[in-house]
Amino acid sequence: MTDDVLLRPRRSVLYMPGANERALEKAKDIPADALILDLEDAVAPDAKPEARERVCLAVSGGGYGRRELAVRANGIGTPWHDDDLVAIAAAGPDAIVVPKVNTAAEVHALEAALEAAGAPDRTRLWAMLETPVAMLHAEEIAAASERLTVLVMGTNDLAKELHAARVPSRKPLFPGLGLCLLAARATGKVILDGVYNDIKDEAGFAAECLQGREMGFDGKTLIHPSQVGPCNEAFAPTDDDIDLARRIIAAFQEAEAEGRGVVTVDGRMIENLHVDEARRVLAITDAIADLSAG
Repeated sequence: MTDDVLLRPRRSVLYMPGANERALEKAKDIPADALILDLEDAVAPDAKPEARERVCLAVSGGGYGRRELAVRANGIGTPWHDDDLVAIAAAGPDAIVVPKVNTAAEVHALEAALEAAGAPDRTRLWAMLETPVAMLHAEEIAAASERLTVLVMGTNDLAKELHAARVPSRKPLFPGLGLCLLAARATGKVILDGVYNDIKDEAGFAAECLQGREMGFDGKTLIHPSQVGPCNEAFAPTDDDIDLARRIIAAFQEAEAEGRGVVTVDGRMIENLHVDEARRVLAITDAIADLSAG
């Protein structure tokens, strides 16, 4: 996958209900890195055809700036899925999000359906991993298609499927989250953490963002605009991160120029891997600044 896809900021990825015209309009001014216009959970069954039309018109009409724009279709096997794929492909968003993807064969079928519907090459596939089956096949799913660029954790459904306690630590989810993170990194994909349900619990949300970042997630999916700002801050490099990255690169370059084999910064030995990490921090910082400027 190209660096522009991998390094595109996805700190905050906000679900917006596709049935709500005011929400679709409001989303144009929300500073999320990406938006998912939702045709699945946020839309009642009898409202789904109208919501599909409204969302596709919103995508075609533009006005969302440089933020990434995705549409979540209804799941495979539902009465709305096939029509969703055709309509979304014609609208040509940045991505189509498909819930409960469980196998590589499903990814292949989705890719074929999008191509048959004439989806532009730039319309990527995001797969939601939400079941024990998906956890156990995460690497196969992630490697199944070049069009598939992002894995999205469905932590609410995963907890339900596991019969797990919903505890702040999320320890019952760690095996599944870990498998999906490994799959994403092994196959060069982006991976997003699941949603936090209590929009009034600011401290709990901040703690889960920090946990997700420490685990290695690229960003987090969100259910309310109030979560965007704290999430952007949590998943962005800090000033200290940026300063350290610059000093690591400068020290390494100076040592190379002088023919020294040993490099230290703040008393710590620096190797090539640290330089690579430092360059990634600066690249992400630049990408965030570029998106904000747009």
